[in-house]
Amino acid sequence: MIIIKTLEEIEIIREGGKHLATVLYKIKEIIKPGISTKDLDIYAEKLIRDLGDTPAFLNYRPEGASRPFPASLCVSVNDEVVHGIPSKKRILKEGDIVSLDLGLKHKGLFTDMAITVPVGKVNMINQKLLEITEQVLQVGIDSASLGNTIGDISNSIESFIHSRKDNKYGIVEVLAGHGVGRAIHEDPFIPNFGKKGTGEKLLPGMVLAIEPMINLGTKNVTIDNDDWTFRTADRKNSAHFEHTILITEGEAEILTTNF
Repeated sequence: MIIIKTLEEIEIIREGGKHLATVLYKIKEIIKPGISTKDLDIYAEKLIRDLGDTPAFLNYRPEGASRPFPASLCVSVNDEVVHGIPSKKRILKEGDIVSLDLGLKHKGLFTDMAITVPVGKVNMINQKLLEITEQVLQVGIDSASLGNTIGDISNSIESFIHSRKDNKYGIVEVLAGHGVGRAIHEDPFIPNFGKKGTGEKLLPGMVLAIEPMINLGTKNVTIDNDDWTFRTADRKNSAHFEHTILITEGEAEILTTNF
């Protein structure tokens, strides 16, 4: 069931979104060769708790999961698509790309956000992947206007990626965006591919997390033995960007921003 948020809930989610964006961009600032992914996780949790908030992912166990997620921050490096588990042994290297996926609970309500950033200097192929994935997130947000449908968001993302002639990119299909607010994952399910005019209509008060995951090669993914980390089946790199947005009477409002 899709939950339409109240004005009071929206204001809390807006506050939480500002907190989340502030935290994630502070983490981005310390990304450099030689830092461990666990160091990033420790910093993320400290920043969240210093704001009086709670990490949304720490000990989160969705239906079907064999164990809870053991960290506050998902850190996915290179061919890891999402849900990478931080480790002291995983040290970032020059030329890596790293996805930072983070959620927090503020005054009982949730927001969700992700960015993918370069570690030092990266090659042109990886830089283009980051740029295209961030662009297609904005394309999806631009299509999330009143009167459109979930399928319109999905189709706009798919059409943008498939219209590119400079490379063939894979759109991850088994993972998708979602509603967010009272829980970290709510209805509706928002695929990054689909047909225009299908799915639920967008109504004011919907709060959605849109999150394209784009691969340099195949769309197919595998899951590691840790039961959390998704990676590309061909081991080519992947990028992931996400914002929590609010459907309004006009253009969608990005809630995960500190501007």
